[in-house]
Amino acid sequence: MLLKGERTFVVRDAGGFVAHVNMPGWLKPKPTDHGHGPLAMVVESLLDPGRLIAMHEHRNDEIVSWVPEGVMRHDDKATGRLLIDRDHLMVMNAGTGFWHSEETLASDAPLRMLQILVRPRTAGLEPKIQYGLIPAATANFWRHLVGPEGEGARFYIRSAVDIFDIRLEAGARAEFPRKQGRDLYFYVFSGSIAVDGRSFMEGEQGLHLSDDRLDLEAQDPATLIAFLIDADAPVARQGTVGDHRKIPPAIVVRAFLKWRKFRRMWRHSS
Repeated sequence: MLLKGERTFVVRDAGGFVAHVNMPGWLKPKPTDHGHGPLAMVVESLLDPGRLIAMHEHRNDEIVSWVPEGVMRHDDKATGRLLIDRDHLMVMNAGTGFWHSEETLASDAPLRMLQILVRPRTAGLEPKIQYGLIPAATANFWRHLVGPEGEGARFYIRSAVDIFDIRLEAGARAEFPRKQGRDLYFYVFSGSIAVDGRSFMEGEQGLHLSDDRLDLEAQDPATLIAFLIDADAPVARQGTVGDHRKIPPAIVVRAFLKWRKFRRMWRHSS
């Protein structure tokens, strides 16, 4: 079953820092969780040049910083200053606690990135930072960015999620990554694609509740990211961001989605 999600309605604007928060679990007709198994949320973050997000703490989140546009300047007392861009990836395994800041310089281009929040297999793990070059991208081929700890990936998270990205030329076709027993979630960062007879535009997302083959075609040049998720894997739901206490409970979200659907039907019929 392929479920489609529109561009998220959850937007946080902090003045020069805008976050579009995508909840994979809310794509389901009757959501019971804002996340889907270990994948808690995918946040598209935009940071203006010359903006600082002051030192703050994360706990019990595995956070992948993927930066296709601009640069994100990270700083922490353990590893120092790091620059994340289209050639470099950072994974923060926050564990028991990790403090850091993020910023852009006035001379930097506007930053547009994804911050991916994954639930670890258990709480209270050792905090650490992984940072380095990503293998060069090849047009129209998936690139494996991150995998579960102990499975040989260059960057790892302590949970049952694999992460891939791809940059597609217009008209190119590809098969989504597959793994036995894993569901697929994907997010269109730019451009547009066709999947299973439906169009997915920039900022839209899909959740495929199956490990069956699924193909896509780029309607325009497109960049997207995909996740293979073991929805039944054990997880800790104690992340300071991924499972923040202010996230609306599923019953509230179900009521909102039902109301929004009714309002749209009423508008089309009037």
